[in-house]
Amino acid sequence: MTNLKVACVGAGYFAQFHFDSWSRMPRAELVGVCDRDEAKAAISGAPTYSDVGEMLQILGPDILDVIVPPVAQADVVRQALSHGTKTIICQKPFMRSLEEAREIAAEASAAGATLIVHENFRFQPWYRVIKSEVDAGRIGTLQNMSFRMRPGDGQGPEAYLDRQPYFQQMERFLVHETGVHWIDTYRYLAGEPQAVYADLRQLNPAISGEDAGYIIFDFPGNVRALLDGNRHIDHLAENHRFTMGEGHVEGTDGVLEIMGDGSVWFREKGSMTRKKIFEVVEHKGFAGDCVHALNAHVVAALLDGAQFENLANEYLKVIEIEEAVYRSAKEGCKVTL
Repeated sequence: MTNLKVACVGAGYFAQFHFDSWSRMPRAELVGVCDRDEAKAAISGAPTYSDVGEMLQILGPDILDVIVPPVAQADVVRQALSHGTKTIICQKPFMRSLEEAREIAAEASAAGATLIVHENFRFQPWYRVIKSEVDAGRIGTLQNMSFRMRPGDGQGPEAYLDRQPYFQQMERFLVHETGVHWIDTYRYLAGEPQAVYADLRQLNPAISGEDAGYIIFDFPGNVRALLDGNRHIDHLAENHRFTMGEGHVEGTDGVLEIMGDGSVWFREKGSMTRKKIFEVVEHKGFAGDCVHALNAHVVAALLDGAQFENLANEYLKVIEIEEAVYRSAKEGCKVTL
């Protein structure tokens, strides 16, 4: 079988991780990149375009990888659908609102296209290991999950300007841009939450949105999860954006810990010692190579019949939970989902 043809739209900061991933994909070929600034697109090493429609018409890609901010996503996806593209991967945050996300997901379904949201944290290897350990009963009955998000990049008037300056203008920031990763990851680990309670706050006056807060999730089986986020504070790690913090997954028979280097440790209930059960050996790509893992998952689903994760219609649940989080913070009450 010939390689799948992949085209990308967008050549901003995060696109580099997508270009690198596709360059390492044995059964896919990056055949074109579109950006208004073709010089940026040229870093991919693929042919460049400045017009999305022209690229789609010329290349007819099997997969379109949309790596643009929410404000531009709907237009690009609609252009892809109009050109008959059947598999589209779209960055998160997914669309500008829940209503727009529902519209685009419905339009993709109506066109017979597969639309996947590039929600990559669940593909980080430490979470895949934890999922397998929990499912195997390593920690007994799951009771609690917690994560302390501590990237340490949010202080001062220059915060985020060197990497993703649009962060400063996002009216919804901590949860919409970053915390949404754990909304999806907690769903991956424990199923659909039944209620949320949130206390959010803004610490840096130079930005528009919230940058710290607590979110408590109620899951089936009386399981609780806490996301404790603060972008001003760091954690013990050489790269504070590798795991973006530290976490615990706790059960009746033991605890799994995620450390800042991506290693996973297990401590049996009653034990005074813990042992490492996973460590990151190769440091490629972004955050445990999760961009590559997600892209490889899409290729495997297309060529091998593996089950897709993060289909847009399913991902709408994540955005609905996000909306409930902001409503909870605004109204100061628990919101049932």
